[in-house]
Amino acid sequence: MECTVSWTGDAGTRSAMGFVAETGSGHVLMMDGAPDAAKPENGGQNLAARPMETVLAGTGGCTAYDVVLILKRGRHRVERCSVKLTSERAEKDPKVFTKIHMHFTVAGKGIPAPAVERAIALSHETYCSASIMLAKTAEITTSFDLIET
Repeated sequence: MECTVSWTGDAGTRSAMGFVAETGSGHVLMMDGAPDAAKPENGGQNLAARPMETVLAGTGGCTAYDVVLILKRGRHRVERCSVKLTSERAEKDPKVFTKIHMHFTVAGKGIPAPAVERAIALSHETYCSASIMLAKTAEITTSFDLIET
């Protein structure tokens, strides 16, 4: 796996903290910093997600992917799945994630709650590289709602 991240800003512009990531799979992801009123040259223009937001989003994508795949392999009729992540970060540098809560909403026909609970646990204990890695610094908790369609 590879990725090239390039600075898009110009030291002479207000948008000094924009970046574009080009992934090995050929996709592009934009990132930007938060505006800094005190030192505009050090901030972004709020034109894209912050880099740490992309880490959180990637973790959500990784675990949701696992949950759907595990449920489908169990022959459950999954129609929708989403995960809302909320987090806390350390106050001092490096401002690592210290707490992450993932709330899953799974919808489908006849999916037993224990199957959803098992899929989430398998993702976090075995398959989701991102959440397993973040668990080195963050307390990760989960919850879920199951909607019958």
